Amino acid sequence: MKRTRAWRQGWVWALTTLLLLAGTAACGSLLERDRPVRPLSPGLVAQRVTLQDRDGPVPAAAEARELARVRDEGNGALFERHLGVLAAAGEAQLLRGNTARLLVDGPATFAAMKAAIVAARHRLFVEFYIVEDEGVAAEVGELLLRKAAEGVHVALMYDSLGSLGTERAFFDRLRQGGIAVCAFNPLNPLERPGHWGLVQRNHRKMLAADSDVAFTGGINLSNVYAEGSFGSARRQRAPADAERRGWRDTQVEVRGPVVGALAALFRESWERQGCEGELPPAPPPRVATPGQRVIKLVAGDPANGVNPSYTALLHAIDASQRSVQLTMAYFAPGREFIQALCDAARRGVSVALVLPGRSDVKMVLHAARARYAQLLEAGVQIHEMSGSVMHAKTAVIDGVYSSVGSSNLDWRSIVGNNEVDVIVLGDDFGQEMQALFARDLQVSRRIDAAQWSQRGLGERLLEGFARLVEPLL
Repeated sequence: MKRTRAWRQGWVWALTTLLLLAGTAACGSLLERDRPVRPLSPGLVAQRVTLQDRDGPVPAAAEARELARVRDEGNGALFERHLGVLAAAGEAQLLRGNTARLLVDGPATFAAMKAAIVAARHRLFVEFYIVEDEGVAAEVGELLLRKAAEGVHVALMYDSLGSLGTERAFFDRLRQGGIAVCAFNPLNPLERPGHWGLVQRNHRKMLAADSDVAFTGGINLSNVYAEGSFGSARRQRAPADAERRGWRDTQVEVRGPVVGALAALFRESWERQGCEGELPPAPPPRVATPGQRVIKLVAGDPANGVNPSYTALLHAIDASQRSVQLTMAYFAPGREFIQALCDAARRGVSVALVLPGRSDVKMVLHAARARYAQLLEAGVQIHEMSGSVMHAKTAVIDGVYSSVGSSNLDWRSIVGNNEVDVIVLGDDFGQEMQALFARDLQVSRRIDAAQWSQRGLGERLLEGFARLVEPLL
């Protein structure tokens, strides 16, 4: 009998809760907010920043021209400020010559990924927390089988907990079709001895086709993304089950040297996990430097400590001067991050959040709401999206620092999961991110401080409990 998504979600939540009770109960005091990082002077930035392309570091003169071009896109002083903060924090290894295209929701993302799969000639690296065996996700599986039959090397890594509800026969069929398949940290310790870690999960979402195009963001290979979140037909329907309504999520399609960096990250995970099958070398890209975007790839791995995406975002908020705009599926970041948002709002920065008004993980929703009163009192604008399940993980700071990826603002993403995000610098991409944020605001409800103070006792009790267990979420 086929297992349903609800069955899978129930088991995933139950197992995750038990594991976290064993492994992360002390995380609430793990992170202490340091003094805000001060941006370095332009001279020191030049010494700290490393700008690379697919062949390695570029000459100093070329680096200076490239950064000057990004500065000239607009808001140059803000760009220099955030670049200075990255450099001061030791996080300034950047990749030039890329493109970055926003993909909103599942239909656009799956269409672009399918096209990339069809066009692949050498290799496909696929890595997702959830890989389902039905609907649009199954269609991707069929495409991967077709490419393997054509001689393309296909390697797929999925998380054994996130994909718990997917029939094993589905992965066996992929293997029989010539695809190298690997479960990250198998739940069964005998499945791949030596690679068993119940608490650490692989939450990354990534597909890399040859050396030409890659995708990352919040979207899994799941049928909940079969429908978009902004369709007029969806808004006219009566309220229904979340699985029948579009999920709101964001993916980014990238081309250029960052594709090779993502593929290298996949190779590192594959080898560290002891996955079967040797991965082929990188083929030459069809276009060496297809665009002008400067991108930083940020990989979170609990073995290396706190997720650097979290610390980079915290530093960017501390450095913000004009605006902070976050869309976040799971928002339970801890007191130091909440304080950073409040401090920014109090010094005159426009701080706005789009958070879920309905969620597939209810306790995280209550944990977020437990912080609303503090945020609202400081002047932070909070908006809830209820017509769709908000699942995006994006940020745009001062219009020049943009982040898209798999990292949520919860303890699992901060200290427990493998994650991957891209930071795109510059005003041009920042304007696209701000336009998307404005679009999300139009279909979200702003939380009024006076009305929020009148919420009932039941809600307050749920919030209080969620705040107590926030480090487990």
